Amino acid sequence: MSETRAAAFERIAAELGYDFSGEMKIGGNYVPFLIEGNQVHVSGQIPRVGDEIVVIGRAGSEVSMADAQLAAKVCVMRALALLRQALGDLDRVRRVLQLNVFVQSAEHFIQLSEVADGASAVLYEVLGAAGVHTRTSVGVYQLPKNATVELNLLAVAHDLPG
Repeated sequence: MSETRAAAFERIAAELGYDFSGEMKIGGNYVPFLIEGNQVHVSGQIPRVGDEIVVIGRAGSEVSMADAQLAAKVCVMRALALLRQALGDLDRVRRVLQLNVFVQSAEHFIQLSEVADGASAVLYEVLGAAGVHTRTSVGVYQLPKNATVELNLLAVAHDLPG
């Protein structure tokens, strides 16, 4: 029998060395996710674990490719934790439709898609075919809290109460 979504999530969390079971802190007058119909919109997630932003600075100068990809993985694990919170179970995710990845980049850094690949790989590893999505990756000058990556996503769910 193949690994469940919940087991894959916990395995990746352990491999990364972070716990995503606690409260997902937000810093403003907004909600971390919003359900509209069968869609779940997950707000922008930075690589925060507890009170710490675990990867900060510009990709391509202060931050290596490996660390930028780690930031993307932490961000998407937070998004998955919020999907689990919104839906009660990752098995209720029918499909991730869209992933938007913003990378705080050095002036000549162009490997934005490679950074975003870290998040895409996690979505596929946890959700299988349901984690295959459309994606936009954009280089930006600044992100909140000097985070290296911020991402948001849109998912469609099964069996939402009507």
